[in-house]
Amino acid sequence: MFECVVNVSEGRRNEILDLLARAAGPSLRDRHADPFHNRSVYTLIDERDALCANVRALAAATFEQLDLREHVGVHPRFGVLDVVPYVALDPGRAGEAVALRDETARWVATTFEVPAFLYGPLADGTERGLPEVRRRAFTALAPDVGPAQPSARLGACAVGARGVLVAWNLWVRGISLDESRAVARALRRREVRALAFSIPPWTQISVNLVEPEVVGPAIVYDQVVGLVPPGAVERAELVGLVPASVLRASARDRWEQLGLSDGQTIEARLAR
Repeated sequence: MFECVVNVSEGRRNEILDLLARAAGPSLRDRHADPFHNRSVYTLIDERDALCANVRALAAATFEQLDLREHVGVHPRFGVLDVVPYVALDPGRAGEAVALRDETARWVATTFEVPAFLYGPLADGTERGLPEVRRRAFTALAPDVGPAQPSARLGACAVGARGVLVAWNLWVRGISLDESRAVARALRRREVRALAFSIPPWTQISVNLVEPEVVGPAIVYDQVVGLVPPGAVERAELVGLVPASVLRASARDRWEQLGLSDGQTIEARLAR
């Protein structure tokens, strides 16, 4: 099976979010909406052909419903269909995830005239990360397919192939945005990406665990607790789903503290 974690630039209008969920069809396993970021994450998991059809239906509905010119939110974005990463849940099928990525990018570019940037393994043998796409798009980096400039209404799209990633937020009180940014910088390493956002009365440390089997939520949580005043970490929040192996790497009596549960695992959602 393959996973596709579609990030769209809308997190406030429930009627639109429900419409997009219906478009995602039976592959949809989870939806996480954030009104502060004004962003939603739709997690789709299925066999190749069913997943491809449902991702395309969700993408088409997103392009029909959303307008980047009207979007306001704290999260960086450059398109209404902002990020579309494919994940092979069987690592032996990683090449098929790359093929799904490339097919989707070409379809987005030709059907909707939206520029698409690839990330993950590239044809020349190099690897490109999503942060590089965000940093260099339309300046030092041209779209891989599609128009040279973003669509005024739809923006652009980053389409990726990657390993399993855990998106996870910590909500912190009593420290400034500059202090939160310093915490985010301290967390960053090969296995961890982190940003900080001001969402009064909190700041949010937004974390991507890109090698969650190596550095999991408990390690990062404890590191943050050591960098902020006592009691400043108010809660943790999982965005999307987590592999059961990552959940079970943390002591069960810490799951609530870490914002994790049995019901939020990939395996639990597939069993429904």
